Amino acid sequence: MTDITPFANRLGKNIKHLMKWAKRNGIEAWRVYDRDIPQFPFAVDVYGGQIHLQEYDTGWLMQSEEYEAWLAEVLEAVVFVTGFPSEHIHLKRRKRQKGVQQYEKTGRQGEDFVIVENGRKFWVNLDKYLDTGLFLDHRNTRKKVGETAAGKRFLNLFSYTGSFTVYAATGGAVCSETVDLSNTYLDWARRNFALNGIDEAAHKIVRADVFQYFQMASSEGKQFDLIVMDPPSFSNSKKMPGILDIQLDQQKLITGAMRLLASDGLLYFSNNLRSFTLDEAVCEQYRVKDVSKQSVPEDFRNKKIHQCWEIRHR
Repeated sequence: MTDITPFANRLGKNIKHLMKWAKRNGIEAWRVYDRDIPQFPFAVDVYGGQIHLQEYDTGWLMQSEEYEAWLAEVLEAVVFVTGFPSEHIHLKRRKRQKGVQQYEKTGRQGEDFVIVENGRKFWVNLDKYLDTGLFLDHRNTRKKVGETAAGKRFLNLFSYTGSFTVYAATGGAVCSETVDLSNTYLDWARRNFALNGIDEAAHKIVRADVFQYFQMASSEGKQFDLIVMDPPSFSNSKKMPGILDIQLDQQKLITGAMRLLASDGLLYFSNNLRSFTLDEAVCEQYRVKDVSKQSVPEDFRNKKIHQCWEIRHR
């Protein structure tokens, strides 16, 4: 069996450094370990007093007894190093993602609880879905949105649980629209709004396919000063017409968003597809700045977890 010591040592070293950093920055949810050692393909995230432990599918073949023993050692190391009780460790096995699976239920209920990030509060659940309700890697961009939203009209596309809107609204945005196709996630967004005292009269929640929303908002002459668009890499949701493929559909998405962007406005466009390249046509048509380096937070330590661009009209 693989020696557990290097994993335990790395986990301990990371925690020591990052715990101080998280405290200093008012962050309760952060990543401790991200496949740092290839033999231990896990992501370990702290959420308040709980740990979200994800095993990534590497395609390795192990005898089931050997595998269970190895997994038990990993869990034991996490308990020992972090000091969290074993019942506070939430283990998930991640298979390679296809389409809407990223939002699928795991079959477990889990408990909803609140974590705080930069003074904002969010509901999370570490068991019920593959994702927790908050994408930790977008923390820097959320903060930026919060710092620059005052007096602006904000639009959040593929909004998931509405965390970008929480930052915009609490940062003084005059109004906003939060767009997603999933009732589950829009209900979650509503609960996040309530948690942060956000007025739904000014900050609307819209259930729509983004392409249909573009047509509707365009025909109504809507304009926004700040837009965030973070689409999935791929989606074949039954609720939407056709399939979304971020590499192929990027121009359609960006053009649709830019039509709704005020002349001096700013669009943040990001995605998590590792092989993604931005079309040259987009760079020719608009002013584009790659801000991926600044947008990936310290606890992801230069992992290529997402790419992010600032896009403006020329």
